[in-house]
Amino acid sequence: MKEPLNVKKEIWEWVKIILVAAAIAFVLNTFIIANSRVPSGSMENTIMTGDRIIGSRLSYRFGDPERGDIVIFDHVSGPGKAKTRFVKRIIGLPGETVDIMNGHVYIGGNAEVPLDEPYIREDMKEEVLHFEVPENCYFMMGDNRNHSADARYWQDHYVPRDKIVAKVMFRYFPGIKKLK
Repeated sequence: MKEPLNVKKEIWEWVKIILVAAAIAFVLNTFIIANSRVPSGSMENTIMTGDRIIGSRLSYRFGDPERGDIVIFDHVSGPGKAKTRFVKRIIGLPGETVDIMNGHVYIGGNAEVPLDEPYIREDMKEEVLHFEVPENCYFMMGDNRNHSADARYWQDHYVPRDKIVAKVMFRYFPGIKKLK
């Protein structure tokens, strides 16, 4: 014999499922992953305008950021400006010098061997620039160098370690793509 439908019991079961799902989503988004949308073309062709990406908040709890990592970070650029979440590539590490000349990036004062950057969209059209990355900070640039408002142009050129939110792992929209 079929048990009669108890509406209150059925609603309570659905409420419990929704509450558990919301709690799991909260924990994932707060402690494990960072979900972001890329609003500009500064990282093209690696990440395209409008792409949605997932980053791991746990990546840098067990190791340090490395040159070439694509990261999500918070940055305040200029007085009176609000904190903004950016997605850029780490170029300069703590204590390093970064020189930009002849359309290339040079690390550590070595003006003979440019940084190997197969991911950049096109050669840079750039004047000569010099940066000295402070300890516990990083120097970030977009892959689309000629169209990226990155650390070269910020009032404060460097991103402190504690402002790095996550290491980008993959793009999930408009299609899944693992990022390097």
